[in-house]
Amino acid sequence: MSNTRYLSILNEIKKKGGSVDFQNTNKKVLIVDGLNTFIRVFSVMPTLNDNGIHVGGIVGFLKSIGFAINMFNPTRTIIVFDGKGGSNRRRKLYSDYKNKRRTSYRVNRVDNIGSTVDDERKNMYMQLRRVADYLELLPLTTISVDGIEADDAIAYIAKNVIKDGEKIIMSTDKDFLQLVSDDIKVWSPTKKKIYDREAVLEEYRVTSDNFIMAKVFEGDKSDNINGVKGIATKTLVKNIPTLGEENNSYSLQEIYKYAHKHKDENGNFFVKVLQNKELLERNYKLMQLEDVNISASTKTKLIDVVRGPIRRLIKYKFETMFMEDRLFQNLPNVNSWLAQNFTTMDKYAEKTHG
Repeated sequence: MSNTRYLSILNEIKKKGGSVDFQNTNKKVLIVDGLNTFIRVFSVMPTLNDNGIHVGGIVGFLKSIGFAINMFNPTRTIIVFDGKGGSNRRRKLYSDYKNKRRTSYRVNRVDNIGSTVDDERKNMYMQLRRVADYLELLPLTTISVDGIEADDAIAYIAKNVIKDGEKIIMSTDKDFLQLVSDDIKVWSPTKKKIYDREAVLEEYRVTSDNFIMAKVFEGDKSDNINGVKGIATKTLVKNIPTLGEENNSYSLQEIYKYAHKHKDENGNFFVKVLQNKELLERNYKLMQLEDVNISASTKTKLIDVVRGPIRRLIKYKFETMFMEDRLFQNLPNVNSWLAQNFTTMDKYAEKTHG
């Protein structure tokens, strides 16, 4: 994506939230993949406070949220975390789902600061709990529902709960690109890139509607989901070029029909497609977010939280915690930071309390 196009998208997003109507809190909603954001900053920020305590996850998370709010000027921000046992449904489908994450995760800075992996793990959970405490004092909505992953909650909220407003999903997880539509965009902080329909097509050569097809063939190493060997996205699009055409959305059944029809043109490729139906269908169940498999009671919980009142800013408590954690060297001038990023959001929150 060219810099000119990036700025054009960003300006368009900012304009849509520019006219302040504090009654319409869902006009433009920033939805943050909470654990994805925390792990990303914790892994790269070995920040210490002046007592020598590791606070990189806390500082990095707060800065990331503040940066995104300042960048997009949302009318509300929703931060979603995995619920307890959130991966259980997918593990029933595939027992090795996310197994490598649990066994091979290692913070990349352990040797540099003289702590063990176990020390870092304990510190990570401590900081994550502290982040949750900070979030309770900001004019945001925080969601974690037992039994579902953040991906499912974010997808359901973006597609089914907030129907009229514009949604911006903040995550480095490519799975969310399948949700990109006229009113849903994805912001990747690591790539510093906003994905709309055009950006998805430009980078991956498939439409956002067909992005899930590319994912089920390629798999996802981060979730330990194997794909079809030898069929990456580039190969898939080369053999099924209509995946890159707008208004041409494929299901797996339609992929199979296409394979039968064209197998004489490239027998090896299309035979491989047809030989891997079981794997492809398993991957689709694991990875699709278009129609998430969550219970009616869970859907009700998500609706109630999103449509309920937004927490108000409790500035003095936030500043007290800030001083307790001795973050003043890492996040100078907390008063200005709070005012710049959360004053307008607190006004929106006020209107939700009647």
